[in-house]
Amino acid sequence: MKASEVVRNPVKEKLARGEVVASMTVRLTRGVEIARLAKTAGFDMIYVDLEHSTISLDATGQICLAALSAGIAPMVRVPANTPEYIQRVLDGGALGIVAPGIGSAEEARAVVRAAKFPPLGARGAGGALPHLEYRSFPVTEANAAINDATMVIVQFESAEVLEHADEIAAVEGVDMILLGVNDLLAGMGLAGQFEHPKVREAYARTIAACRKYGKHVGVGGLSTRPQLVAEFVAMGARMVSTGTDTQFLLAAMTEKAKQVREIKL
Repeated sequence: MKASEVVRNPVKEKLARGEVVASMTVRLTRGVEIARLAKTAGFDMIYVDLEHSTISLDATGQICLAALSAGIAPMVRVPANTPEYIQRVLDGGALGIVAPGIGSAEEARAVVRAAKFPPLGARGAGGALPHLEYRSFPVTEANAAINDATMVIVQFESAEVLEHADEIAAVEGVDMILLGVNDLLAGMGLAGQFEHPKVREAYARTIAACRKYGKHVGVGGLSTRPQLVAEFVAMGARMVSTGTDTQFLLAAMTEKAKQVREIKL
C-alpha cells in the first residue's frame, strides 16, 4: 500500500470534479460527535475556528481525528498565521488550514511554507501522522502524499487585499481564497450591507483571479443570504461556508420554543 492510497482529501477530490463543497464551522462544540453529525447531515468539510473560539488544540485534534474516521475533511482556522499554530493543527489531524486576514502574496507564501513539507515548504517532520493511520512510509513518499492532501485556504477580509488578488492566487501551494464578507464590509464602512455592489465586485475580481491560476473560491459570511450564495456559485465559487454550530443549534432551539409558545390553550 502506498501513502497516497491511505491519505485522501475528499474536498480536493470534489473540487477537482468541479462540484460544490458544503462546509460548516465549529466554534461551540468540544466533543468528537460534531464530526459524525456533520457527516450525517451531508457536509463535506468542517473547520474548527480557533480564531473566534476558546477551543483548545487538544479538542481540535480530537475533532480532526473523528472527522478523518468519518470521511469528512477537517480543516482549522488558525488564530495566527504562524508555524507554531499551523504545524501543530496539521500534525494533529487537520487536512488543511484557513489562514485569516491575508494581505499580500508574501503572507500567503509564508503560510504555504509552514503548511507544506519540502521542497514546496519548510514544515518540520514530526513522525507518524494520523492522516497515514500512523503507518510508516518512506519519508519522500509520505511527505509527497501529505503535501498533496493538505489544503491551504487563505482568507480575504479587507478591501485592500482585493488589489492583490491576482498575485495571491498565483502563489504555488494556495488552493483556495475564502472571502470573509462580514469583515470585508465592516472595513469598507458598509457593515451588514450584503447586497451592496462592492460585494459582487469583490467576488467577480477574486473568481477571475482564481480561474486564471486554477484555484478555487469559497463563500463565507453569507449564511443568511442563500440567493447571494447561489449567485456566487453560479459565477464560479466552489465552496460554501454555511454557518456555525452555534447558529445551527440556536436556530433549532428557537424554532422548537416557538412551536410550544404558539400552542393554543
